Amino acid sequence: MDDIRGKAQGAAPTPLSVLDLATVGSGQTSTDALHAAVRIARTADRRGFTRHWVAEHHSMPGVASSSPAVILAHLAAHTERVRLGSGGVMLPNHAPLVIAEQFGTLEALAPGRVDLGLGRAPGTDGATAAALRRTDRLHEGADDFPEQLAELIRFLDDDFPDGHPYRRIHAVPGPVQATTAGGVQSPHRPQIWLLGSSGFSARLAGMMGLPFSFAHHFSARNTIPALDLYRESFRPSAVLDAPYAMIGVSAFAADEAKEARRQVLTGALNMVRLRRGAPGLVPTPEEAEAHSFSAIERDFVDDWLSNVVHGTPDEVRAGLDDLQKRTGADELMLTANAHTQDARVRSYELIADAYGMPELG
Repeated sequence: MDDIRGKAQGAAPTPLSVLDLATVGSGQTSTDALHAAVRIARTADRRGFTRHWVAEHHSMPGVASSSPAVILAHLAAHTERVRLGSGGVMLPNHAPLVIAEQFGTLEALAPGRVDLGLGRAPGTDGATAAALRRTDRLHEGADDFPEQLAELIRFLDDDFPDGHPYRRIHAVPGPVQATTAGGVQSPHRPQIWLLGSSGFSARLAGMMGLPFSFAHHFSARNTIPALDLYRESFRPSAVLDAPYAMIGVSAFAADEAKEARRQVLTGALNMVRLRRGAPGLVPTPEEAEAHSFSAIERDFVDDWLSNVVHGTPDEVRAGLDDLQKRTGADELMLTANAHTQDARVRSYELIADAYGMPELG
């Protein structure tokens, strides 16, 4: 299997990667958002970022990434080097066989470049999750996550034991094609990651010897405890001989600190609306500046922005360096939350420049 570990570029303390939600801003269409996703993926590909992941969310007007596999197939046609993956697929929403088929297809389209990041949360509200899963017993999906994960891995490896009811079922594209007359074995398979914002997936990833990605960008208080639990629980496997932990980080750079603050305030207002149960399109900077925050909202915004690394390129570099030292993360996955698409692309360019990352052409 391909090496999971990325390679740090320039002066970056760890490999840097990108998480994209294909956000839709006020005055924009989903087509605009998905075109922006291509621009960001091309930037990541050209500037030496290790991965470009797409998140699964549902029933949110401001997020166009409800179908990660479809978006990733499109991005595969527009990139050459960067690893493409899900950050993540919410496995309880899907049949494991379907995910094995989707990501086997992606692996065939972009050999050696596919990550399958998996989570157990619904990625939406309870009513939408019930519609996705066709049941209102949502806790059962989360409780069954380890069994669903084991089934998915069996499909990806095509190794159900004799006597198993799925022994004659094969995920295609997949290994069964190599055992068919005239078949050739692909040297690649989607790399599985476990994602989490608490201790459950951290412990499971450690016990299974899998790489782990923690959602620091919306659960910062749990980051170090979860990473400690992952490392303490880790058992070497055929996949990894030592723990490999990545954290998601909200990071935004602009030429001036004032402009960076102006842009990230749009994401903060968007989160305020989400917490009120009224998700919408990402507001413009002008909307965010004009919004009258209540005292409770202002406290929330201040707390939220304290975990967003933002400012000039040098300030963002210093903030990322400090975060990596505090957490010991093996990789940082950056997400730029802002209304303006040009500003998001520019942010990734500025961060790459701050670390002296290469222009790969």
